[in-house]
Amino acid sequence: MRAGAHELRVQLAAHPLAYPVVRLLARCGPVVRVPGLGVVVNEAAVAREVLTDTGTFRSGGGTEADLWTPVFGPSMLVNMDGPDHRAMRRKLAEFFTPAYAGRLVESVCAEPLARVAETLGRGRPVDVVRTTKIVAGALTSALVGFTVTGPAAERDAAYLRMAGQATAIIGLVKLGRLRLTDRQIAQARAIVAEIGATTSLAWAEGDENTAVGRMRQFGLTEAEARGLASAFLIAGTETIAGLLPRLVAVLHDHGELTGVAAAHRAGDPGPVAAAISETARLITPAPIILRNAVRPGRIGGVAVRPGDRVVVSTLNCARAYGRFDLGRAHPPELRHLWFGAGPHFCLGYPLAMAEVHAVLGTLFEHAPLRITARRAESGVLFPAYRRLEVSRA
Repeated sequence: MRAGAHELRVQLAAHPLAYPVVRLLARCGPVVRVPGLGVVVNEAAVAREVLTDTGTFRSGGGTEADLWTPVFGPSMLVNMDGPDHRAMRRKLAEFFTPAYAGRLVESVCAEPLARVAETLGRGRPVDVVRTTKIVAGALTSALVGFTVTGPAAERDAAYLRMAGQATAIIGLVKLGRLRLTDRQIAQARAIVAEIGATTSLAWAEGDENTAVGRMRQFGLTEAEARGLASAFLIAGTETIAGLLPRLVAVLHDHGELTGVAAAHRAGDPGPVAAAISETARLITPAPIILRNAVRPGRIGGVAVRPGDRVVVSTLNCARAYGRFDLGRAHPPELRHLWFGAGPHFCLGYPLAMAEVHAVLGTLFEHAPLRITARRAESGVLFPAYRRLEVSRA
């Protein structure tokens, strides 16, 4: 119960009112129409049907697209549907392969993670939140073509600034309001102007050893590369910054961190993969996914009309399978649902997993670990820790 209480505090710190309401809706059935909100889906099999039926349910009006299109333009991938979306996905089919993601993470993150390992080896504590933001900022910098030089402290500061830009943009979003004001749009555009200029320069140079040059090699236009870089900024920093520290905390709090770490050191990947999958289920890094009905249809037993908002509660879908259990087998309808499904399944999933494995692998080498300090972040869109300090036990 104490282990569950820590994660509950993280959820409530972020959304003290919305979280209890969402969990209450789980008791109302697999699909429920909520006036003023939309059609809420609480069952994994039904959710997967919605996310794969792109003829009926799109990412248009009433979804996240309303937030990002005015800021980043129409080519961000997550705000695209139909032929344009399929065309870009085809261009990127070979971009984020697991092999490329692994090489990129190794080349970018080896040095900062080596410093984390040195700190733990000296018996000093490490803030997993700060570590994750540095790693995420380093990867995002590489993806958008931003070169960082100088001493380690200066590079870390630059990476934290990159991660902070994503935080600043996400901080403009208020739960329940899927539009930014004109002033907020101007603020967000100002934040990403530097990133866009850097991406354009890297695209023009076309160096295939860079991520942006690789985008050009795969046929992306400059505008598409800028849009995709914006998607990396948002999804590649905030989501992972929330996921990784919570993952470490959940494994620690349920008494599984030491055993999973021992399996990692023994070269057994099974327990590590199970730990990531089951912990992500409990955490559900993307707790809702929004869609808009563009033609009449049905979700479960509920009729939908064009213009209806569909709220896929991935949190409720995932929590329906019970408490944390590393021995749990995830059925096909649940598998990675919090990363989406169908044509909109997260493009950066291989990169996110490579990042998770890299950070966890570094920490696991110094297990057993104990949490020496923690604090949940309050009032944020994605539930997260503000601080999660660990040291060798």
